[in-house]
Amino acid sequence: MKIKDYFTKAEGLLRIGIFGSFLGHGIFALQVKQSWLPYFTAVGLSESAGKFLLPLIGITDVVVALLALFWPIRIVLAWAAVWGFWTALLRPIAGEPIWDFVERWANWAAPLALLALQGFPRKLKDWFKYNKK
Repeated sequence: MKIKDYFTKAEGLLRIGIFGSFLGHGIFALQVKQSWLPYFTAVGLSESAGKFLLPLIGITDVVVALLALFWPIRIVLAWAAVWGFWTALLRPIAGEPIWDFVERWANWAAPLALLALQGFPRKLKDWFKYNKK
């Protein structure tokens, strides 16, 4: 994709949006953001498990961000949609208002939209391809 297409086409704008969302969250996770630890305890994990897992989650999020921007293969977009939905849903599970979930819909809807633009795969091998339309 040409640089100008990132700013003039839906695919490019979605790729930039996914990149920003996952890069930002990845950096916070690498820093072991303390306010995220209650999300682990809300699902039965310990705070120390959260402190151990957050850097791994951060690395994964940064990799997803880069892949979404430069090589958005479908399996990565599917993962981003599922992970974005789950992490948004964690907010009300942890006792936050439902609006904290609603506010984060773009975190999962953008990767899902890009996946829809590329076309949902019919074969297993197609999940690991980037469909350049």
